[in-house]
Amino acid sequence: MTLYLLPNLLGDTAPQTSLLPSMGEAVRSLHGLIAESEKGGRKFLKQWMEPGGRRLVEMPLLLLNEHVHDVQPLLQPLLKKENWGLVSDCGLPCLADPGSTLVLKAREKGVIIRYFIGPSSIFLALLLSGLPAQVFTFHGYPPKLLPPLEKQKTHLFIETPYRSQKFFTQLVTTLHPSTLLSVAVDLTLPTEYVETQEVKKWGLESLPDLKNRPSIFLIYPS
Repeated sequence: MTLYLLPNLLGDTAPQTSLLPSMGEAVRSLHGLIAESEKGGRKFLKQWMEPGGRRLVEMPLLLLNEHVHDVQPLLQPLLKKENWGLVSDCGLPCLADPGSTLVLKAREKGVIIRYFIGPSSIFLALLLSGLPAQVFTFHGYPPKLLPPLEKQKTHLFIETPYRSQKFFTQLVTTLHPSTLLSVAVDLTLPTEYVETQEVKKWGLESLPDLKNRPSIFLIYPS
């Protein structure tokens, strides 16, 4: 009974560009998959199908997202000695989704936890921004009103792609002019864009177009 923590692509690229090929063997041996969404889970499985091999898109799939408040039913197949995978719609599981709850409960039941290394937009943005990474806080999705941010610390936010432009404009118009602001967009994709500068240097008329693009925002109050 093993729970595999499976990384996913950050965008529509070939799996070989940022995922370990050896992960395919593990995926094809699973009894089922736990995913954020039906569509995302099936898309993930499809990329590991081999010609003439097992039809992974027909694999049993259970959902774990913000609407699931009880992970006990997800543990049952694992306690029956089955091997299941946990995947997010993109990036690494457990960082910006409720997967950590499942991992904790699985450990309490003696389930073996395995993992594969893969891309994380959160950590890639932090590495590429040039902002201090020794002390940082990932806040997840931003609230309507930005809370006071501790100085001398890097703060990370993720936003729904269709709201990215609005949030970026909010940051540029409300943060202190000397605050360092970085935006990382379309990470690992050909359209990747990362820029870091003081808020006062971000001109509203020259802001990059973030509409419907996955974005990470990093703030470093001086």
